[in-house]
Amino acid sequence: MYKLLITLLLLGTAPFTYAQHEHHKSTQQQQTEIYTCPMHPEVQSTKPGKCPKCGMTLVKQKPIAPAKQQQAPPKKAVKAKPATPAKKPVQQQKAKPVQNQAKPTQKDPVEPVQNPEEKEKPVHKAGHKPESPVQTHTPRKVRYDLYVRDTLVNFTGRTRRAIAINGSIPAPALTFTQGDTAEIYVHNEMDVETTIHWHGVFLPNRFDGVPWLTQQPIKPHSTYLYKFPILQNGTYWYHSHSAFQEQSGMYGALIFNKVNEPDMPAIPIVLSDWTDMNPREVYRSLRSANDWFSIQKGAIQGYAEAIRKGYFGTKLKNEWKRMEAMDVSDVFYEKFLTNGQDIAEQTHFTAEDVVKLRVVNGGASTYFWLTYSGGRITVVGNDGNDVEPVEVDRLIIAPAETYDLLVTIPENMQYEFLATAEDRSNTTSLWLGRGMKMKAQRLGKLNYFEGMKMMNDMMKMSGDMEPMGMEMSNQQMDMNSVMYPEISGQDHSMHGGDEIKQQADTTSHRGHDMKGHDMQNMSGSGGEMVTLNYGMLRAPKKTTLRPGPLKVLRFELTGNMNRYVWTMDNKTVSESDRILIKKGENVKIIMFNNSMMRHPMHLHGHDFRVLNKHGEYAPMKNVLDILPMETDTIEFAASESGDWFFHCHILYHMMAGMGRVFTYQNSPPNPELPDPEKARKMFNREDKVFLPSAQIGLESNGSDGEFILGSSRYQISTEWRIGFKKEYGIESETYFGRYFGKMQWLFPFIGFDYHYNSIVNEPEKNMFGQLSNQDNRKVAVAGVQYTLPMLIVSEMRVDSKGKLRFQLRREDVPLTNRLRLNLMGNTDKEYMAGLQYLVTKYVSVSTHYDSDMKYGAGLTFVY
Repeated sequence: MYKLLITLLLLGTAPFTYAQHEHHKSTQQQQTEIYTCPMHPEVQSTKPGKCPKCGMTLVKQKPIAPAKQQQAPPKKAVKAKPATPAKKPVQQQKAKPVQNQAKPTQKDPVEPVQNPEEKEKPVHKAGHKPESPVQTHTPRKVRYDLYVRDTLVNFTGRTRRAIAINGSIPAPALTFTQGDTAEIYVHNEMDVETTIHWHGVFLPNRFDGVPWLTQQPIKPHSTYLYKFPILQNGTYWYHSHSAFQEQSGMYGALIFNKVNEPDMPAIPIVLSDWTDMNPREVYRSLRSANDWFSIQKGAIQGYAEAIRKGYFGTKLKNEWKRMEAMDVSDVFYEKFLTNGQDIAEQTHFTAEDVVKLRVVNGGASTYFWLTYSGGRITVVGNDGNDVEPVEVDRLIIAPAETYDLLVTIPENMQYEFLATAEDRSNTTSLWLGRGMKMKAQRLGKLNYFEGMKMMNDMMKMSGDMEPMGMEMSNQQMDMNSVMYPEISGQDHSMHGGDEIKQQADTTSHRGHDMKGHDMQNMSGSGGEMVTLNYGMLRAPKKTTLRPGPLKVLRFELTGNMNRYVWTMDNKTVSESDRILIKKGENVKIIMFNNSMMRHPMHLHGHDFRVLNKHGEYAPMKNVLDILPMETDTIEFAASESGDWFFHCHILYHMMAGMGRVFTYQNSPPNPELPDPEKARKMFNREDKVFLPSAQIGLESNGSDGEFILGSSRYQISTEWRIGFKKEYGIESETYFGRYFGKMQWLFPFIGFDYHYNSIVNEPEKNMFGQLSNQDNRKVAVAGVQYTLPMLIVSEMRVDSKGKLRFQLRREDVPLTNRLRLNLMGNTDKEYMAGLQYLVTKYVSVSTHYDSDMKYGAGLTFVY
């Protein structure tokens, strides 16, 4: 009877159990068959397809609840404590699920606040309207306290000084929602001044963070309040605008969420470059034409290498046109970092997760190629502005640019988001997911001689680049692609049509094969490789400017790599007047890059339209990467007041003078700068600074050397030769002069010449038939130097006794990567030939023969 009751009970519950199982199975199946758009979660379908709103491919919705957006700010404010120096170096901290993020605080500052009156003032909306006028979010004040301190780091095995904010490099990500008001207290705990620029943010001019242009610097051991409304949404960043502090670690991400931000995982990624060298020394080295960085990168392109690789004629033509060796970047960096680490990980993602990467290039001067081993990358935003989604295999991100990217985790493995320096010297990675590592394909070493060959054909004897018109714009034809080994030997026809190809082939290339310069179509391993360019970016809404008067400006980007002077229209910031604009105008800027370097041009406080084929839907940006020989056009609505900086965002180019200031007419006085004249002088001093360099030889026959103190235009130098034997004598020549011209090949000078020999003083005639006084000479001189083809410096001068001298000189002929040849001869029948082998940046083994001091060998110290 007992067994019978159990059997009946089982028979009675079986249908119910089966129904429950079928219902669960049906529900699970139904959940796995729902497809949705990553950018528009409200769009759902039971079949695969495209989003009707943005055209993105729908992705399968997982049965589990989606992960919460990781960059969303906490609902409850948490009290923040001042950062304390970490015992471990900054980069040795373990990776967290997302980049370190600051939490809103409510703490009163301890240090004196420079502008306490701002606390109670109403927030100023600036001239920009909110991007989303309909608000469903309750605006709130969000306060952050940022503590800026000197710190020690060890990214490379050597301890170096750096600057950290709240004990972190990069600085913590600050998160807001559109409509909020930001109150950011910056506590300067250093012994030097600082400022913070809120890059790409629409805000009152006085809070833009440019020292002596919009505010006085934040004094040591004091606090400054930045207060502004959040009118935008997207990915932005912040960094110091004082001296070289950005290079030392003072940068971080800004996340402005939409009111209804899609609920999906989002990771702030700050890419950066790190050098163990003091950034001021980096700049001084660049200005002194020291090529140690090129040696470290293997980018010297000496004559021995040119002969070995079959490019001897190319090298000769390069120097005949007075060009330096080919390169794509200025500085050698020991490390490249992703959120402060060379290799970072996010292991909590699983198969089919769609992840939003908010990528910021916080590098001081490095461009990064971005690739992903898990498939194509979907670009959905640039410089804080949405763009219609576009799928690419790779893209290059310029310094200061930001991109919003979507990537998918295909399977339960670990996929590499790889950032490669443009010069291919090193990489940094973010690994997404867990399991077996799937590496991204590495980019091979650049073929510099192919780039040199291309540039030879594109450069005139005057040093100017061949302009190729508006057809070459918006990154659509990268001339450097001839150097990319991943596309060599492939058919790289252009997407721009026969017209552009004909322009490139006939205008100024003289038969050189231009196929491959368009980066949209590059075969990597047999298939089509799609590379992003600005011509592919399209705004989701019309971006046309409101009607108004039009002001058209034209700029030529110019530079001198040897003396490291970077200009616009051959003028530095301090040499140019401020550009007056009026509120209500539309300003159009046409730029031609007449240099061999890329330049990421950034406009403070405004977005501009990048005019491309999409017309009314041209994308909005705040940084324009303009390639060599490229002509680009941007336009913006003048809606603000005050002074706004427009400059190249390669830090060392900006410090050298590549920029302009836009000044709104009839602007009210800036209360931050009560003495405008003093402020202008302080702001202009950066590119006018004189920097020293020296070369001191200590050899068996004596000492010869030179000391130089130079600015962007002026130079004073003293050259000497001191013999260790009396018959060798003593010589010294001191010149002061100014460089002229875009290429700075012309150098008129005045000076003083002193020659003395107590033993040899035989009368001798120079090559002009004049009685030479070279063994006992105390004269004033005046003359001119001019750089000839083959980089030979010619000099013609006359002294106060009427003696003429003509001289030819060539230094640093690169025989090999480290071996240099120096030659000199003049009409006083003086001559010299020498060799130097560079052992370190500052020490060389040297030998030379001098007509006055004969043969010697020893060491040369370079500074």
